[in-house]
Amino acid sequence: MVMMNPKIEKIAVIGGGSWATAIVKMLCDNTNSKTVFWWMRCPESVKHIQTYQHNPKYLSSVEIKVPAQNITSDIKSAVADADLVLLCVPAAFLKDALAAIAPEDLKGKKIISAIKGIVPDENMIIGEFMNRFYHIPLNDIIVISGPCHAEEVALEKLSYLTIASSTISLAERFADLINTRYIKTNISDDIYGTEYAAVLKNIYAVASGICHGVGYGDNFQAVLISNAIREMKRFVDAVHPINRDIKESAYLGDLLVTAYSQFSRNRTFGNMIGKGYTAKSAQLEMNMIAEGYYAVNCIHQVNKIYQVSMPIARAVYAILYEKHSPQIEMKLLTEQLS
Repeated sequence: MVMMNPKIEKIAVIGGGSWATAIVKMLCDNTNSKTVFWWMRCPESVKHIQTYQHNPKYLSSVEIKVPAQNITSDIKSAVADADLVLLCVPAAFLKDALAAIAPEDLKGKKIISAIKGIVPDENMIIGEFMNRFYHIPLNDIIVISGPCHAEEVALEKLSYLTIASSTISLAERFADLINTRYIKTNISDDIYGTEYAAVLKNIYAVASGICHGVGYGDNFQAVLISNAIREMKRFVDAVHPINRDIKESAYLGDLLVTAYSQFSRNRTFGNMIGKGYTAKSAQLEMNMIAEGYYAVNCIHQVNKIYQVSMPIARAVYAILYEKHSPQIEMKLLTEQLS
C-alpha cells in the first residue's frame, strides 16, 4: 500500500467559478478555514471577496469564510505551502491557469481534479495531463465526480460526490475534508472511468438540450439518455477496461442530473443550439463555459484510436464543429437509437 502523509492540512483551490466557490464552501464548513487558500485570475474579484466575503460573479449568496490574506491572484503564492492543490478551472483554460507553475512547484503535493473536461490539443483527461507535464505520480491524483451541481451546494441541499484515487487512503482522507451535513461521499479507485464519464455526460447533456431545443419531448429524452449510458460504458470500457458498475452515481447519476437539471449549463447550451444560436453566441449569452462544447471535439479525436460506436457524441460533434443542422442530425440520430 502507498502510505500518505497523515498531516495533509493546507488546501489551495485553483479557480474562481461556481464549482470552485461551492468547493471552498464545503471545505470551510468542515475544516479550519485558515488552511484553505484560494486563487482566481481576476484581481477585482479577489478584492471584492476580501472586502465583502462574497463572490461577485458566481454563487453570490454564499458567505466566503476564507481569510482575506489567503485569497490571491498570484498562483505561485497560493500553492506554495499547500499540501493539496485542487484544480477547478475549465479544462480549456487549465494550461493558461498553470502557466506560471513549474513541475517543481508541485513536487510532493497531492493533486485533486474537480474539472469535468479534457485538455484541448493534448486531448488528455486532467490526471493524464498532470502526470505527463507536471510529473505528478498517478497515485497522488484524486478525481472528484458528481452527481452534484454547485447551485444546490450553495443551497445546502443534500448532494453526493464520488472521490476517486488509485490510493484509496488518499481518497478517504480527502473525503473526510468535505463530508458535511449536506455532502456525502463515495470512494472509488476508478480515476480513468470517473474522469471520462464526467467528460462524456457533458456531451450527452448538450445532446439532451439540443433535442429539447428542436422540439423533442420527455419520451425521446428517456430513450436518448438510456442510449447515452450504454455509449458511455462502451467508451470507458474501451479506454480503461476494468470491472466497474456503470449504474453507480459517478456514472449514471452524474449523467442524469446533468442531462435533466435546470442548473445544467451544458443542457442550457444545447437547448440554445437547438433553437438556432451559434456556439459562440450561446456561450456569450450564458456567460459560462459549457465543457461539453470542447469535450465533444476532444472525444472525437480520442475515439479515432478506439473506434467505439458513439452515435450521440458523433451527432453533437457534427452540429457543433461541422455546422450540420440540429434538426437534421437529431432526426438521423433517432434512426440509430433503440
